[in-house]
Amino acid sequence: MSVHTDALQDHACLVVHGPDRPGIVAAVTTLIARNRGNIVSLDQYSDDANGGEFFQRVVFHRADLPGAIPAIEADLAATLTPLDLEWTLTDQSVPKRMAILASTSDHCLLELLWRHRRGELPVSIPMVVSNHTNTADDVRSFGVPFFHVPSQSADKAAAEAEIVRLLKGNVDFVVLARYMQILSSDFLAQLDVPVINIHHSFLPAFVGAAPYRKAKERGVKLIGATSHYVTDDLDEGPIIEQDVVRVTHAESAVDLQRRGADVERAVLARAVLWHAQDRVIRHGNHTIVF
Repeated sequence: MSVHTDALQDHACLVVHGPDRPGIVAAVTTLIARNRGNIVSLDQYSDDANGGEFFQRVVFHRADLPGAIPAIEADLAATLTPLDLEWTLTDQSVPKRMAILASTSDHCLLELLWRHRRGELPVSIPMVVSNHTNTADDVRSFGVPFFHVPSQSADKAAAEAEIVRLLKGNVDFVVLARYMQILSSDFLAQLDVPVINIHHSFLPAFVGAAPYRKAKERGVKLIGATSHYVTDDLDEGPIIEQDVVRVTHAESAVDLQRRGADVERAVLARAVLWHAQDRVIRHGNHTIVF
């Protein structure tokens, strides 16, 4: 079973954003029609109809799409550039290449691999890179290459250089499936693809080691998780998805950690799916998710 083969054959996704003004919707839909496209879905949002920003995602079907893409792109450039609009056009039948970075925790990693095997994520997974080896056999059981890049020393430059060597040019985005290393600005610049992270929503209230023990001591009533894009500012990138679950005083720190892991898995999987489907538009330090 696959979400990116027959069902998405000859389907394109057009994402448009820029200054709002009258006529954008008409321009986009007319362009698709004259290129013999049939609109399947259309979502749009304006943060202020009077001088605000406009965001749009359109999926359309066009027979023999791969051969028509150059002409459609030329028409988009001629039509939308004069309107100061930015745009991207993707063939939805071509899965994005997603690498996963992991450490010792396996719940988010295995969730992504399992969903991919079930055909629930429209991606290919060229590799998993980890600074530990405990998940190697599990990863390889899914038919995914596993690479061990240790990062135990204080100087992480060598490890980052090796990861860049593995990933550069081979992936379209990267997912940190509880990868417990801080990525440097130089690493992000060299990689130059989106990086998606997941963390428990206790940050920054319960930073450091044993956050669930600290949460138990404080008597929290909600635990949750946040998935966001990675930027130079630690854990402050644009948020893609969040969720919470209610807990009680009767649950132990171990219970909280188990339930937190459940939320982390679900939140990260949704964020990855939406990114892979071109549903997320980054604008400044926030996102529009269609």
